[in-house]
Amino acid sequence: MKIPTTLKHKPVIVAEDYENVDGRIAYESDAKGLSVGLAQWNDRGRLDVSAKVWRHTGEKWSRQSEELPLHRVLDLAIFVCRALKHFREAYRYEKLYDPAQPVIDRVGLQGDAMTIAVCTDNPMIDEEIRLVAEVLSKNDELIGERLFVLSRVLKDLGY
Repeated sequence: MKIPTTLKHKPVIVAEDYENVDGRIAYESDAKGLSVGLAQWNDRGRLDVSAKVWRHTGEKWSRQSEELPLHRVLDLAIFVCRALKHFREAYRYEKLYDPAQPVIDRVGLQGDAMTIAVCTDNPMIDEEIRLVAEVLSKNDELIGERLFVLSRVLKDLGY
């Protein structure tokens, strides 16, 4: 399915077959494509580049399509990777985290830090952290494949 080029986000690089590789819902996904291009919020001469997940309902392009500035895409990748690292080591804790020390990490960015922590404000955290751990375990191969590719691409970029 062709990603529209007449909407506010202006795609420059596209993956119009994303639905074929969208995790466990591959070939049945409403996420039809990915793009990097000029952000839809560009105005008054200010240009930003964004990444977008294009979703289609079967009849029209969905307003639930997501567009993120590239730095947020990378911040999200950092956040997810750090969360995955926590879950690899979570077996050490009875509750899969240390209630006395819920902060997992502080990742330095732009002269400050992003604090990554277990959400102890969630009244169902003990049950829900176990559910997340189970789902991550079931999807380890799927996630691992993508992390391997990400690692290779980062190395190709010199990182």
